[in-house]
Amino acid sequence: MAAAAPPPPPTAAAELNMDLTTTYPLFTRIRLATKPDVPVIHKMIHQMAVFERLTHECSATEASLSATLFTNNNPFESFTVFLIEVSTTPIPPTPTPHPKFTPIYKTLNLDLPVSDPELSSFVSSTMDDGVVVAGFVLFFPNYSTFLAKPGFYIEDLFVRECYRRKGLGKMLLSAVAKQAVAMGYGRVEWVVLDWNVNAIKFYEQMGANVMQEWRVCRLTGDALQGYAASSGTNDDLDLI
Repeated sequence: MAAAAPPPPPTAAAELNMDLTTTYPLFTRIRLATKPDVPVIHKMIHQMAVFERLTHECSATEASLSATLFTNNNPFESFTVFLIEVSTTPIPPTPTPHPKFTPIYKTLNLDLPVSDPELSSFVSSTMDDGVVVAGFVLFFPNYSTFLAKPGFYIEDLFVRECYRRKGLGKMLLSAVAKQAVAMGYGRVEWVVLDWNVNAIKFYEQMGANVMQEWRVCRLTGDALQGYAASSGTNDDLDLI
């Protein structure tokens, strides 16, 4: 009897390619906010007040926001809000975009997936599956007499905590800047708290001039009411 053939030599184990990286796509959309978005805007305003340690000054309600933010359908001529929304799956095109603004879509490739503990509280009003609101920017027109041009003033820029440091705030700022350029406006400006060194560094890196010599002056509450009732005296005229 012939001897059995020897077994074939073992196949070399495939080497693992340690250079391969796994990315997690995050699909984003920037769109104009509308009145149905007021509940999530209100939630983010409260979170922003907590972050800025100013909850004692925050008296906004859903009703007051609804009554003042969306009194007309003319964005960029009055108060305007951009929302940035995110999803782990592609976001469908907006069925009826506003004639003055086309939603901006971008895909980010993240090193780690995002865990959103408040997912159910920030569902998009568009009802697109899996789309949640991650942040907002609120701005309105102002005017530069030196430039003889209008501009935009950004009142608030906020990204929810679990979505920070992923470029969403930069995307919102870029959307406002692009709109200003498209409309022939001369500048975009905003203020930043002096203790927020990370934000200051970021703004300087993007080319913004953080103007140390300027101070914000504000009349509000009782001081506003009182000065409105008493201004115009001779003492006032001696000050300026």
